[in-house]
Amino acid sequence: MGTWGAGNFDSDAAADHLAGLADRLVTEVTDAMNGDPVELEPDEYGGMTVPCNLELLLVLARQGWVGVALPSPEVIRAWQETFLAVWERTIDGLEPSRAYKDERRAVLNGTFEQLAAASAAVK
Repeated sequence: MGTWGAGNFDSDAAADHLAGLADRLVTEVTDAMNGDPVELEPDEYGGMTVPCNLELLLVLARQGWVGVALPSPEVIRAWQETFLAVWERTIDGLEPSRAYKDERRAVLNGTFEQLAAASAAVK
């Protein structure tokens, strides 16, 4: 195992750890996207955790640590299309205010777009 600095993430073991963590986040999102669309609805577990996992991946990627691999921008944009289609189809059933709906849509789109941009920057 190699060490290249004094930081907590400056070693092969840390890179392996980050790779495993990032892989688990990507796998959870992939499974949600390939699963029952009902699980992606805004009031369901996947509807809440998918954006969290995407943002965690973005935080990890922005650190520039070795071991964090992101899916391709194309995969992320396909996820965005799938997720937002479910969201748009079901959000009105929860009777949100127009302001919340507009703000949440912007946050969701921004999360996917920022992750896709981060992925494109490292490819």
